[in-house]
Amino acid sequence: MNRLGARDQRVQRLRQLLRRRSVRDVEHAFVAEGVRIVEAALDAGAPVESLFVAAEWRSSASVTAVVERAGRTGLPVYELGPGIMERVADTVSPQAVCAVVDTVGLGLDELLSRPGAGLVLVCVDVRDPGNLGAVLRIAGATGVFGVICCEGTVDPFNPKVVRASAGALFRVPLVTDVVPADALGGLAARGYRLWATVPRGGTDYEVANLDGPTALVLGNEGAGLPGEVLDRLHGSVTIPMAEGTESLNVAMTAAVLCFDVVRRRRGVS
Repeated sequence: MNRLGARDQRVQRLRQLLRRRSVRDVEHAFVAEGVRIVEAALDAGAPVESLFVAAEWRSSASVTAVVERAGRTGLPVYELGPGIMERVADTVSPQAVCAVVDTVGLGLDELLSRPGAGLVLVCVDVRDPGNLGAVLRIAGATGVFGVICCEGTVDPFNPKVVRASAGALFRVPLVTDVVPADALGGLAARGYRLWATVPRGGTDYEVANLDGPTALVLGNEGAGLPGEVLDRLHGSVTIPMAEGTESLNVAMTAAVLCFDVVRRRRGVS
């Protein structure tokens, strides 16, 4: 196993992939941090390029297991010199292992041409990485047909999103960087009913028609959905809340609605 110094080009690339979206976009790659997320990438058959481990990796049984697994598949593994992971990583308390993964994702037409149809989540200008990561995690837990991240939404390969997704990023069919009008037009053309999620004034979600091909459109955490998007939708859905409650955040809204759709489609009353 090669030990890399701080000035090694592979280490510099790792650092840039963690910190700069422009580099991720050009390289078509991102970083997955931590044993569980790296294992999720390997389990899903994601295109993992290489593995990096901190100098003290042998003291961790779980990291050792990942390294041994990588060795069995011929995946390159690099050991970082002392203190380098701390300087490279995106967190205050860095994980002892991370992987560079080729960007995963589908084109809009590719997603909509897949057999079947189901629940699709459309994120329009969702800016908080933790929210988007949680939305992806919820999508994975409920088996949605796909998630579409429109232009203006935080990069789904941002390290904070990747961590918050808890590995779901590798399981959920994902479309990125789509103009909202194109996403909504493509869904409508394939028979999807398009619902805005709004904090008040919409149809109570318990009586809204969420059967069949359905798209739930999630908006910006503060401003909500712009008028030009609302004008393209078939209706809006609201989760009733106690008086005095301003709103639920994007991820909580997605959780309530996605699990309700799952309940309905399983025929559970």
